[in-house]
Amino acid sequence: MDASTLFWGVLFSSLGLGYLVYGRRQKAPVPLVCGFALMVFPYFVAKTLLLVAIGAVLAAVPFFLKL
Repeated sequence: MDASTLFWGVLFSSLGLGYLVYGRRQKAPVPLVCGFALMVFPYFVAKTLLLVAIGAVLAAVPFFLKL
């Protein structure tokens, strides 16, 4: 694990916490699930490029998928 992987993991986890709190308060399932996924997935992905790609997709999903 290098510094960039750690930085991106912290960044996506903090964004996920924001989505999780927003999803809980607004009772919106998409931000809630994406927030949880953003907080958990950095533990399972070791490659930085893959981490950024998955994190960017998960961060963009609530903007495009509104339920």
